[in-house]
Amino acid sequence: MTFQRYRLLALLTCIGMFLVLIAGVLVTNTDSGRGCGTDWPLCNGKFVPAYTVESMVEYSHRMISGIVGLLVGATYLVTHFWKPARHRENLLYAGGALLFTVMQAILGAMAVKWEQSSIVMALHFGISLFAFTCTWLLYKLVKRQAAEQSGQAVPSSQHRRPSAAASISTGLYKGVVAVIVYCYGVVYLGAFIRHTSSGGACEGWPLCNGEIVPELSGSVAVAFAHRIAALLLLVLIAIVVFYVRKAAGAGSELASIGNKALILVVLQIFSGGLLSFTLSNEDAYVFTGLLHTVIISALFSVLVLLAIRMRQTMKR
Repeated sequence: MTFQRYRLLALLTCIGMFLVLIAGVLVTNTDSGRGCGTDWPLCNGKFVPAYTVESMVEYSHRMISGIVGLLVGATYLVTHFWKPARHRENLLYAGGALLFTVMQAILGAMAVKWEQSSIVMALHFGISLFAFTCTWLLYKLVKRQAAEQSGQAVPSSQHRRPSAAASISTGLYKGVVAVIVYCYGVVYLGAFIRHTSSGGACEGWPLCNGEIVPELSGSVAVAFAHRIAALLLLVLIAIVVFYVRKAAGAGSELASIGNKALILVVLQIFSGGLLSFTLSNEDAYVFTGLLHTVIISALFSVLVLLAIRMRQTMKR
């Protein structure tokens, strides 16, 4: 094993976990959750199911998840037993990916065998998001380690560090952690809306059913709350980025990460608007739903990276 091969393994695991996220959204958006009936791990009692759109979508999700599960397990074993990779941070990310992958597999199997409530099923995406974030953080770390091992110059986007005079306070760090927790809440609310098919309760965008504040009842209240929560997330991230730039400097790595988070949250809001405009077009809605998932996954991961870099800076 070399660091370059370890890096490739981490990359494949990260890509695979991303595909698991995408496949899960396809299952939900195409109502294919019962495509294999109540059988698991078989599909409608067969190893290879008869062809229907629902069964193939659900079975593909299972196959991808199984393959990626093996990759996650292999990555953890290499990280644990290969001495050059056995660093605390590597083990934290690899172990986290393994833990959340097992949790999402168990929850997925339970959802097939025993129908779960929308409240529980919304957690499935949240757990998958944690698993993806762990694999992405591991790849970012291993990529830097591989470059250092080979004696190559680390790209400027990775080696920029806050200056020694950077004043990252404990309060600012806790503020970023609070934003991450809040962001997860927004993600969960969005997943709940998807599992309850409440997205169509608010027609139009940015107005909801032609009103600034609609009648807050039933699914309309849930959909409108998600929109307000997303807007507040934009405000919170903008405030965090302002203070990070002020403390670490506009040219620092922390400011760069914060700027990416700000761009992503803006894109996320607009992709949400795009979702509302494609509700009546099933094919387009599947695509916009995937886009919405990709952006929020990137946003959450970038926010976690920001908190980690801030913590590392504070320890210097």
